[in-house]
Amino acid sequence: MNGLYYPEAVVVGKRVTTKQLAKALSDRCTVTLADTLAVLSELGGIMSTYMAQGRSVSLEGVGSFRYTINASKQGVETAEEVSANQVKSVRIRFVPEITRNSDSSVATRSMMPTAVDWIKWGEEEKVATEEDGTTDSGSAGEEDEGNYPV
Repeated sequence: MNGLYYPEAVVVGKRVTTKQLAKALSDRCTVTLADTLAVLSELGGIMSTYMAQGRSVSLEGVGSFRYTINASKQGVETAEEVSANQVKSVRIRFVPEITRNSDSSVATRSMMPTAVDWIKWGEEEKVATEEDGTTDSGSAGEEDEGNYPV
């Protein structure tokens, strides 16, 4: 591109699966793993149905989802001439939920930790485990099984 280097976020480890999410949810709730899996497996289809009706879908503590379009660069002269033929692609827009403190001066997006430790790719990092408060050394570049504390 321009010969310069820029930082970028890197996904570490394997993608967390629906089953892993369901297991973590069922461990924290009074719902069985099978029930949690059943609900999560239907979530995408139900959200899609509502969004196809032109509605946005909001998941408390997560954020909202809605369809957006990419239209052709060819505008038309009047509103009556606008048609679906101008739509080139459809995308899903996700906006994380925002919470504000009591005086509304500070906003926090859900799913965003208050502090993120950025490290150079491949450097050693200390990872605290939730269960016992100990730390393990690990390399940011190592592939793991996706067994993160939840």
